[in-house]
Amino acid sequence: MKALDFPLLADENVHPDVISFLRETGLDVESIAEQGSLGLPDTNVLQQATQTGRVVLTHDSDFGGLALMGAKFIGIIYIRPGHIRTEFTKKTLQAVRESAPDVTPPFILVAERTGDTVKIRVRQL
Repeated sequence: MKALDFPLLADENVHPDVISFLRETGLDVESIAEQGSLGLPDTNVLQQATQTGRVVLTHDSDFGGLALMGAKFIGIIYIRPGHIRTEFTKKTLQAVRESAPDVTPPFILVAERTGDTVKIRVRQL
């Protein structure tokens, strides 16, 4: 299964336009911001995603640290760099959708965009 085939829980740092874009492409995405849960600690976001069968979509590297410390999770999709133009992030996610390898939970996928190149790394845990 590809990482973006899983239902997603977008962290508060994922721009609403990116969430709309993903939904327009047919993906199942819930949003921490739309739930009114801004400021929710990362541990709680990861826990909520796990309890609802979702993969966390984020620009926050802290999630990887939580996973490596033993937190239970299905998957984490970490998009780098973050907090820049939404078009940049959309193109990165499109590249992930088109070329990401199959994953098995729990996993961490890191997609790092430099110019027109997207480097995708997957760590199965």
